[in-house]
Amino acid sequence: ALRVIQDPGEVQVTAGDTVALRCQVEGAESGALLRMEWLRDGGLGAFCTTRLGFVTPRALPPCLAPAPRVRLAWQPPRATLSLSQVQGNDSGRYLCRVTLEI
Repeated sequence: ALRVIQDPGEVQVTAGDTVALRCQVEGAESGALLRMEWLRDGGLGAFCTTRLGFVTPRALPPCLAPAPRVRLAWQPPRATLSLSQVQGNDSGRYLCRVTLEI
């Protein structure tokens, strides 16, 4: 079974700052194909979504996200979602959801 760990649990930033949210995936087998989605409360659907190989570290192309200031990096077993130039409307709770694709 997959286990997903997010950190930091809570973070406060000032407008204009950059914030990094990490999502660690445990329990996936080598070569597994994962779908990673970042959800934000109050948002419609996924804030950022991508597919990735469990053993392939790489800088991912921009995820399907609402702004070019959103970047996702994958260094197995950890993904980092970075939001640059944070704005007031970026506030909320972010959830990393990982699905093992068969």
